[in-house]
Order: sequence, then C-alpha cells, then structure tokens
Amino acid sequence: MTHEPELREPVDLCTPDGARLAPAARGWSRRPLHRANLDGAEIGRNKRWDYWAVLAGDVVVSCVYSDIDVIGLADVWWADLRTGRSGGTGIVTEPGVMRLPQLCGTADLRVDRDGLDREIGADDTAGTRIRATWTEPDGRAGRFDLAVSRPADLESINVVIPWSDDTFNFTSKQQALPTTGSLTVGDETFVIGGDSDAWGVLDVGRGRWPASIRWNWGGGAGRVGDHVVGLQFGARWTEGTGFTENGFLLDGLATKIGRELIWSYDWEDPMSPWTIEDPGGQLSVVLNPVFDKYTSTGDATLGSEVHQVFGRYSGFVVDDAGRRVEFSELQGFAEEARQNW
Repeated sequence: MTHEPELREPVDLCTPDGARLAPAARGWSRRPLHRANLDGAEIGRNKRWDYWAVLAGDVVVSCVYSDIDVIGLADVWWADLRTGRSGGTGIVTEPGVMRLPQLCGTADLRVDRDGLDREIGADDTAGTRIRATWTEPDGRAGRFDLAVSRPADLESINVVIPWSDDTFNFTSKQQALPTTGSLTVGDETFVIGGDSDAWGVLDVGRGRWPASIRWNWGGGAGRVGDHVVGLQFGARWTEGTGFTENGFLLDGLATKIGRELIWSYDWEDPMSPWTIEDPGGQLSVVLNPVFDKYTSTGDATLGSEVHQVFGRYSGFVVDDAGRRVEFSELQGFAEEARQNW
C-alpha cells in the first residue's frame, strides 16, 4: 500500500527547458510513462543508464550501457555461482558516445569498440534481444544471446525520486521477465531458461544526481506453486523524499509499498544473510548469499564501490487484497553501492 500518487498517462520528467523537475512528474506508475527530457543542467550532473541482468539458476549474466555525463560506460559480466568463476569485460568512453533515449526501450543501444561488440535491441512485441561478443582476460572468446520476454500483463515499479526540484531521478525497475538464451565462454556453453526458469531484470535510470550518494537495491523472481513472484526494493537513496522504489509482483500485478524498508546486513561481511522487512507487514525476506561481486574503481572524486551479492530469498509477501505467499529458494540479489560521480 502506498500514499504516493499513481500516474496513468505519459508525462515529461522535466520542465519544458529541461532545467527542473516537472511537478506533474512526481509519482509512480505500473509501466514506464516518463519522458526524460534532461537538458539545461550543469555538465556532470545528468546520469542515464540501462542495466540488464539475467538470473538463471547457477548462472548470472549482466550488462550495462551508461552515460554519466563526464564519461560513458559499457560492460558485460557473468558468473557461475556454483563454482565461483566469473568474467567479462568493460570499456570507458569519452563523453557523448553512449547515447540513451528519453523513453526507455525505444532505441537500439550498440557499442563496438575495444574488443566489446554488444547490442541491446529496442523493445518490440516479443520483448528485448541482447547480444554480445568479447574476449576474456585469459584470451577465451565470450558471447551471449538472450531473448527477454515482456508479457503484456506484467507490471513494473516506475517512480521519480525527488531530492529537490534540481536533483531527482526516474527509475524503472522491471523484474520477473522470462528469459531464454545461452552464454558461451571458451568451449563451455550454459543454456539459459532451458529446463529451468530464468528471469530478466532491467534497471533504467534517468536523472540529475548529487555528486555523492549511497543506495541499496535488491530483487529476485521465481515460481511459488501456481504463482510467480517478483521482488523489488531499495533504500538509502530514497530516504526523506516521500517516495520509494519498493514493491513486488504477484502473478504480474504490482503491489507498491510507500514505506521505507528496514535493511539489516554487514558491509564488512557481505556473505552473511541480508534481511529486508516492511514495518507495515507486507514483506519480510532473507537473502542467503552464495557469491559476492565486489567492485571498486576510481577515487574520491569519480569512483564507485559496490558489494552485490547473489543467492536465494526466503520469506513472504502480502498484497493489498490480503493474499499472502510464502517462499524459499527464490533466486535474487542485493547490493550496497557507494558512488562519487
């Protein structure tokens, strides 16, 4: 349940000159409705990205396409959670190379340089096609080909987080997207979404950010009896704004939680359990990690430090109609990110 206004029609994120947050943009929606007309800001403050991940049992695949104003970023990453092996590659570009559309999913996102060739196709009626080829640090060839479906009745959590009229972010968090495909590294191929379910995750960011920020983000998906559950929650970066990115999907329908959730975990021991609870009683989960993706880049002026852990969730959700679904072994992730940008 939420106090946040629900938007039902397309809306511009910014005022006509692109300088400030449009009053009508404050709210959340069940599908992406915001047009990110980000213009007229000080160089360095606009941040745009599409981050994709696929949770496929023992295998995780992810990629990012990002323009953070002062540089561009693109990468691919994979991990075999069973063995602890991981790999991938990434590139950094000069400003203006990585271009993202105002409306997410309306343009192909392509990069082909420095050994990374990757394309995220524009959305169509079938969903999104993501393909990449690269060379691992040890010289092995890597490639993946993923087909992410978007069922017509699958909702998502889309919301503007307003720190002020000058700093704000639109986020579209899309969970529980059925996915099929394959990942090949060297002579080893992993089938994604074959005999077991695989779930795509999309994080869209379009906003004007403060120079330093911390956030939590978590999510997951899976079948629970006759139900499909998708989890979506965050913390820290939303505090004090009156808006959250919290909620869940039950059989495709979004339940929005306007309250801040209580996160309990240990930054110094990220492989210990992560507990996330709604004080209103609509959600309580524990993630037991099996893999920690730790990254640390840059410096105090332009840098990032992240613990992103993958594992299995157990717990329950209760929708606004009072339906309670309990689960265990739901594949998912959680993270804390510390950004200076």
